[in-house]
Amino acid sequence: MSQPKTPAPATYRDAGVDIDAGDALVERIKPFVRLTKRPGADTELGGFGGLFDPKSLGYKDPILVSGTDGVGTKLEVAKHVGRHGTVGIDLVAMVVNDLVVQGAEPLFFLDYFASGKLNVEQAAEVIRGITEGCREAGCALIGGETAEMPGLYQPGDYDLAGFAVGMVERSLLLPRADIAEGDLIIGLASSGVHSNGFSLVRHLVKQSGADYKATPPGFDKPLGEALLAPTRIYIRQCLPLAKAGLVKAMAHITGGGITENLPRVLPEHLSAELDCAAWNRPPVFHWLQKTGNIAVEEMLRTFNCGLGMALVIAPKKLAEVRAALVQHNEPCQVIGSLVSRGQHTMLYENIAAIRDA
Repeated sequence: MSQPKTPAPATYRDAGVDIDAGDALVERIKPFVRLTKRPGADTELGGFGGLFDPKSLGYKDPILVSGTDGVGTKLEVAKHVGRHGTVGIDLVAMVVNDLVVQGAEPLFFLDYFASGKLNVEQAAEVIRGITEGCREAGCALIGGETAEMPGLYQPGDYDLAGFAVGMVERSLLLPRADIAEGDLIIGLASSGVHSNGFSLVRHLVKQSGADYKATPPGFDKPLGEALLAPTRIYIRQCLPLAKAGLVKAMAHITGGGITENLPRVLPEHLSAELDCAAWNRPPVFHWLQKTGNIAVEEMLRTFNCGLGMALVIAPKKLAEVRAALVQHNEPCQVIGSLVSRGQHTMLYENIAAIRDA
């Protein structure tokens, strides 16, 4: 009777997970992770946990503010276009912008990169974008996780998630309690679609047969590049305003568009009244609306429509706020004001400016 053959020694690599590739990635990214160091964070990658020492920051009565987010199906556009260097910036932006609207200074960031099979070059490109975003936001990349999960992700697919912690003095926490009727709303421009609504974007591209590599009329770059424009990071512009007490509230215009996000920072007795003719919209929004025959109301509750951040300020602070933003080369427009709430939380004037764009 023959003996059963002893199977060949199994390895993790046989199952589709390459430990050596993971180690190579860590070594590849160390030089640009070092560029994100800031007071409180000066350790190397490789430990089991990321370290941050808040002692040197000088806060007297601090509150920690945390946030987490991803990039969503914008990653599919990056895959189609073959460019992965900006989605890391998107990841950081989506998280840290949610911290600064509460007045918080982003301190540190951690990322999660998951794929079916780790492509070191691709992952390094993504993480380099994360470090660029962290440098712009003034926060340290102190750790992360790279996971290979064969069978869960298709070849070439990957996913991203990020987590950040910020700090704010209790007395400067936003939104403030003194928000009042007559306060002004300042709009800060977006760079494009940012990182929300891409399931609809991709649906429209597929439905219309549009080519990501083609340049539509009115665009100065191919469609794919316009869609991949990284989400703007508003820390350097907005954090000084919050620390100086010049803003009463800020709203990051993300999923849900202007219609859903601005009311989140307003008291129940007030509504926001916006003039749709008061700000410009990048050509990509005109293209999306026309291609999908999208109703104005749907545009306003799906996309940022050209506004990445909205600030609520007292009218007497307008000149001071504008001067502070000019120092950061940030143009701003008064786009509306707060009014006593009636039936709706959002009121739009000159809505034809979006309908007829």
